[in-house]
Amino acid sequence: MGGVVVGFDEEWGRLRAAAVQASGRPAVVDPAVEAREALLERLADFRSRVVLVPLDVRGGLWTAELGGLDWVCVFSDEEALARFAEARGEGDREWTYRRVVGARLLDELVPALDFPCGVAWNAAGPDGLAFPPVRGIVPDAAALDGEMAA
Repeated sequence: MGGVVVGFDEEWGRLRAAAVQASGRPAVVDPAVEAREALLERLADFRSRVVLVPLDVRGGLWTAELGGLDWVCVFSDEEALARFAEARGEGDREWTYRRVVGARLLDELVPALDFPCGVAWNAAGPDGLAFPPVRGIVPDAAALDGEMAA
């Protein structure tokens, strides 16, 4: 059987180029704009999800310090939480958690803390993402570059 075999990446690239051309949109997009749009999509997805939030021994949000900042570690499901626990060498212990809507976590719970805190989503996983406490992610009063910084 003769002919040219085209891989998925090549075919996808051709289809995407044709769609861009048909839309009249410029083919070259600024990488910074593309990255910002991707982050905003992930943020919107997170805000609409119910996530698992581990609790500490006092029943508060379990946090981890990294880079001089505290992070609330949250997970999309029990499998992601178990992967995190295993990575920490704590897979044998019971992890108590609450289910919280992402928007409530960012808009109400993080600002209620008496220290600046970001949110780490699915840490130790291939789809992990960090939401730092900055304007556009948390309310200005809780943002390091907002009222908190003043």
